[in-house]
Amino acid sequence: MTGAATPTTRRVLVAKPRGYCAGVDRAVLAVEQALERYGAPIYVRKQIVHNTHVVQTLEKRGAIFVEETAEVPEGSIVVFSAHGVSPAVHEEAAKRSLRTIDATCPLVTKVHKEAQRFAKDDYDILLIGHEGHEEVEGTAGEAPERIQLVDGLDGVRNVQVRDPSRVVWLSQTTLSVDETIETVDRLRERFPDMVNPPSDDICYATQNRQVAVKEIAREADLVIVVGSDNSSNSKRLVEVALDAGAAASYLVDNAGFIREEWLEGVSTVGVTSGASVPEELVEGVLAYLAERGYGDVTEVEAMAEKVHFALPHELRRDLRS
Repeated sequence: MTGAATPTTRRVLVAKPRGYCAGVDRAVLAVEQALERYGAPIYVRKQIVHNTHVVQTLEKRGAIFVEETAEVPEGSIVVFSAHGVSPAVHEEAAKRSLRTIDATCPLVTKVHKEAQRFAKDDYDILLIGHEGHEEVEGTAGEAPERIQLVDGLDGVRNVQVRDPSRVVWLSQTTLSVDETIETVDRLRERFPDMVNPPSDDICYATQNRQVAVKEIAREADLVIVVGSDNSSNSKRLVEVALDAGAAASYLVDNAGFIREEWLEGVSTVGVTSGASVPEELVEGVLAYLAERGYGDVTEVEAMAEKVHFALPHELRRDLRS
């Protein structure tokens, strides 16, 4: 397919679903509604979602992002990000008399509850995820004495358990589906009796976006993934695109990060975006491509997505009043 492109052969395949998932939409809306209801400043622990544009936009409206709860003035309002926090963070917020709005994605909360239950039943919990990721830190904090992090295939050999018959795996929700299955298979070689979580921990949005990017990658010379570098699910989309057959794939924060040489000899460009990316950034990429002769745009829908999450209960209560 790759060859000398002409204006009549240049086209763009846009993956659907892409962009905001229900958990991200809920978290961003929570900060926006908190600013409207209570006024600035509203403090947010960590980035509300992993996207530079979203964070900067909220900062302009009066949100203040901090790394730790200790940075929030006593008695202030603090929003916990979509990635979730450990019980220790909730305890610290209570000690500082902070008014909390917990914007943790409900799918992450599900994994937290699974960790609590399996720890109570005295299982060793193998948490598949990336070291240092906020979601992993929050989940691990639910049962630090029972949870071991398994960071990819290299981490499998280091796992030590008390009883091989009482082992369960859980995972970070934003991983590559294929990567997680490979790690689970390797763990099961060591621990044949390892228990699966009661439901798939990889979130619906992560799975759907990976399925969608596979669809366009099969026909694309180049796949552009819109997303920030600290977004795990966005980075996974690049990997999935390459594995699915794309000759090249790059992660960009916005159209300004695209390099002209990427388009040399390219006739078909695939475009998608991570689950924390607003659609306006995708539109910017499409405009950039159109200016360079890629005006034939086709949306490729892999599946319909109709999930919606209600706002955090603390915010809903105050909005009703």
